[in-house]
Amino acid sequence: MIDDLKLPGMTDSFLQRQDTDAKSEPKGKPRFEAIDRDQMVMRAIDIEQMVDQSHPVRAIWEFAGQLDLSSFCEDIRAVEGERGRPALDPRLMISLWVYAYSRGVSSAREIARLCEYEPGFQLLTGMKLVNHHSLSDFRVDHGAALDKLFTEVLAVLMGEGLVRLERVMHDGTKIEACGSRGRFRTRKSIDEDLDIARKHVEEMKKQSDEDMKGRAAKAQERVVRERVQRLESAQKEFEKIKASQQKEKKKGKNKKKAEEMRVSENEPEARNMKYRNGAFAPSYNAQISTDQLCTVIVGAGLSQSAGDSDELESAINRIEHNSGRLPGQVVADGAYGGGYNIHLMGELGIEFITPASNNLYQLKKSGIDEAFSRQGFVYDEVTNSYRCPADKVLRYVGKEKRGKNIRERYRARAADCQSCVFKQQCCPGTKSGRSLMHLEYQSEIDIHAAKMQTEEAREIYKQRGQTAEFPSAWIKEKIGLRRFRVRGLIKAGLELMWACLTYNIQQWIRLRWRTQWLYQIKT
Repeated sequence: MIDDLKLPGMTDSFLQRQDTDAKSEPKGKPRFEAIDRDQMVMRAIDIEQMVDQSHPVRAIWEFAGQLDLSSFCEDIRAVEGERGRPALDPRLMISLWVYAYSRGVSSAREIARLCEYEPGFQLLTGMKLVNHHSLSDFRVDHGAALDKLFTEVLAVLMGEGLVRLERVMHDGTKIEACGSRGRFRTRKSIDEDLDIARKHVEEMKKQSDEDMKGRAAKAQERVVRERVQRLESAQKEFEKIKASQQKEKKKGKNKKKAEEMRVSENEPEARNMKYRNGAFAPSYNAQISTDQLCTVIVGAGLSQSAGDSDELESAINRIEHNSGRLPGQVVADGAYGGGYNIHLMGELGIEFITPASNNLYQLKKSGIDEAFSRQGFVYDEVTNSYRCPADKVLRYVGKEKRGKNIRERYRARAADCQSCVFKQQCCPGTKSGRSLMHLEYQSEIDIHAAKMQTEEAREIYKQRGQTAEFPSAWIKEKIGLRRFRVRGLIKAGLELMWACLTYNIQQWIRLRWRTQWLYQIKT
């Protein structure tokens, strides 16, 4: 190092002394620029430059501007030329909720908080704050307008060639309700809790006005009043369930007694549904219809039924209501393959692709040989009876109704079956005679079963999963709707509509807006 610094006229001793002095010179403490967070800062902000031009929030705002939102303005009382605070623009509120759901945010309080600092929300609001009560009320107060909005969005997507209704895939998925899993109660327990709650309300009414002043006291009164309303709703649900059970009572089936029925105390309209992991939770059954072309949702509804078999007719009605016409073909899983649904699709002129019911599994489970399945019995129209392979007669004994499907039961005499040499292959383990079920639309079911054996039908059905289950997965994973934020069947149905509306707009952004924006950049 010293040799490198040596210049003409410098001695070696001079350079060594300078090097030693530099090493021994003391250094002070490093000085850094201070960060002061306890201050207010004023700065100029260009709101339009807060997010990139390709940001999806711009697409949402642009899409909302194309729609007719007059139906959301019918209840607005603030008008030009009159005094009063102006109302929030429906275009803004719709954009806020769609953008929030697209980011997996479903809480009105969280949206209000994000409006304070998140660039996308600040761009929509112009850096103004939005009250969470206004957001929450807007989500559930415009049912008819939201239905019209969904229809109009679907019309835009159809106009841009993203929906053709040539082939629609339908499926159901369970979504947990806004209620506790451990709050299911019997009718007796609900009645007792309601009596206590009503007494509490009466006690609060007797208190003086001075005692009930203040925000905390009013909040307590509201909590008790809402509890009474939920318990009264639970009582009504018991009556609905009881009436439904009496209407659909089956012969030979052990139905729950009235005292054994249970209803959720804090979400009465929800039903205790079983999930694939074996757990039960208060839930609703979301029915979603998806057009295969670009996986756009063309219909969505909510049901209290844990099963899917009776939900297809309502789904077809929703598709026709939203799009103005019926689909050419509907593909659904085996849960929708009942005789009534097959008959209904034939009546409507819709090609129906669903697995035909297979009773072989039940036969094997009961120990019945395949040779003694229904196909081995011969029907006689004159006597309205069946004749078994052993030439014994099964006579008509009555009808049963399961959902929308009607079944006719035929039964052989017990003495004939007990003395039959084929008893172990035909009806093992039963003391009564062999019974047989004849479905109301049996001939149509047989024709449908033959169609489903063709290679073409099987190939179409193989495509069902990737289309029908994709929107449900997106809504649960991307949008985050695994559990509803609102209570009640109607309000939960509105939240499902918001999620499906968000999903469809996201598909438009992906398939149309983003590609158009990239094309403009290139040109």
